[in-house]
Amino acid sequence: MSDTQDRINALERENEILHRRLNDGENACIRLMEERKAAEERLGLARAIVENSPVMLFRRRAGDDPALEYVSDNVRAFGYEPDELLSGTLKFEDIVHPDDAGRVEEEIRRHTDSGSDVYTQEYRVLTRSGQERWITDRTVVVRDEDGQALYHQGILTDITRRRQAEEELRRNEEKLKRILDTAAEGFLLMDLEMRIIDANKALLSMIGYSLEQIRGKTPVEFASPHFKRFLLANWQELTAMEHRRFEGSCLHRDGHHVPVLVQGNILRDENGAPEGHAAFVADISEQKKALRLAEEVQKSLMPDSTPHIPGLDVAGHTLSSAEVGGDYYDFIPGEDGLNVVVGDISGHGVDAALLMTTARALLRMRATSPGSPRRLVSEMNRQLSADLDGSGRFLTLFLVRFSPERDRVTWVRAGHDPALVYCPHCEAFTDLGGSGLPLGIDSDTRFEQNQTELLPGQIIAIGTDGIWEAASPSGEMFGKERFRDVIRNHADLGSKQIVDAVFRAVLRFLGDVRVRDDVTLVVVKNGDRDASQPSEA
Repeated sequence: MSDTQDRINALERENEILHRRLNDGENACIRLMEERKAAEERLGLARAIVENSPVMLFRRRAGDDPALEYVSDNVRAFGYEPDELLSGTLKFEDIVHPDDAGRVEEEIRRHTDSGSDVYTQEYRVLTRSGQERWITDRTVVVRDEDGQALYHQGILTDITRRRQAEEELRRNEEKLKRILDTAAEGFLLMDLEMRIIDANKALLSMIGYSLEQIRGKTPVEFASPHFKRFLLANWQELTAMEHRRFEGSCLHRDGHHVPVLVQGNILRDENGAPEGHAAFVADISEQKKALRLAEEVQKSLMPDSTPHIPGLDVAGHTLSSAEVGGDYYDFIPGEDGLNVVVGDISGHGVDAALLMTTARALLRMRATSPGSPRRLVSEMNRQLSADLDGSGRFLTLFLVRFSPERDRVTWVRAGHDPALVYCPHCEAFTDLGGSGLPLGIDSDTRFEQNQTELLPGQIIAIGTDGIWEAASPSGEMFGKERFRDVIRNHADLGSKQIVDAVFRAVLRFLGDVRVRDDVTLVVVKNGDRDASQPSEA
């Protein structure tokens, strides 16, 4: 009985072990099925990605019979069925563009002979409908343990759009180069250090050198001495500007100077980072000739001599920031005394010079008739307001009339800085002030007329803001205090010597910096009552 029970217990234990093994096997089977399902899903996803991408997969045998063993289904994008290529009905070389077939075959042979394991080609294929498509072929060589090539496999990527974009870019670059090469203006392409990379024919003709002779050099090396000093003094400021525009002169290879207008800018990449500089350089020789003629005409309109008024020592001078300027001064004798005028047209250049000429004609025409300074300025303002309406231009003016007896002065200030009066006896300055808008703004402006006594030895200086607003290389302004100091220190000299001293001081203060605004100064020095001659002019 006990043997039987023992046998039953043993069978039950075996049964439990079998059940456990069966459960373990079932669980393992389930895991395997789940893993297989996941792998199939991943494979399906990979196939979907491949089939819907411009990338085609291939595998072909190595050796003398390079038959395809695999090609992805998305070869249908070219109008071909995978079975055509796999069965040999259609060979891959048959769809390579005839103009590229020889090159492709030669490249494959060269890579094979050299033992390359990876190589890339770009070539065209023809779709079934005859369209050209550019592809990149990246091939990897699969070898056995002895190093013998078994397969060539890899990916084909349709790069037609990229090649079309590159071709369009190439055509645009060629078009741009033709435009630049045939442009009348010179063109410079430079790196971040302002070293020349490229230049067009107009620029090379402008300086008389070949591209090989100037490549790697900076524009400073082809500047005239004065322009070179300007560039070196302002180099950091100029190269940091996003856009820059200035005039200068190049030094031609044969030694003559070529006046130029330079318009440059910083070149930036697609991320906005600076990658170089570009500049258009225009030869303005003809414009300069015209401006020199205009300058001669304008100078002819300035007083060619100082008036000889017994007891009055009169002198004036102007320095334009351009060939022609907008500053104006004049001496106009009349029945009621000597009229001394200083004006400043807004802006400078040819248009300012034309306005100055108009203002001079109006003033001289009116000043020869009787009338007060206020009436003279008011009539001039009405005419200029009509002429300048909507232009944004205006004229500041200071007119002072010296009585025939030289015992008083009458003046009108129209938006101009007050004239300075220096008395050497008391060593003090006073202003000839007063209210009044510039001319050309409002035709109904009422101008204030003032009068004061004129004492022997007094000096009256009427200037434009180009004097005290002149800026040194560091940006510091000359200022009115320096202006007063020069007058005070030279008060014992004649008017012309005082004017010359002021201009020397301003130019010395500027250093290598060009005058940026017109500079004009008139000085009248009242002599003793019995004086009969002005100082040496």
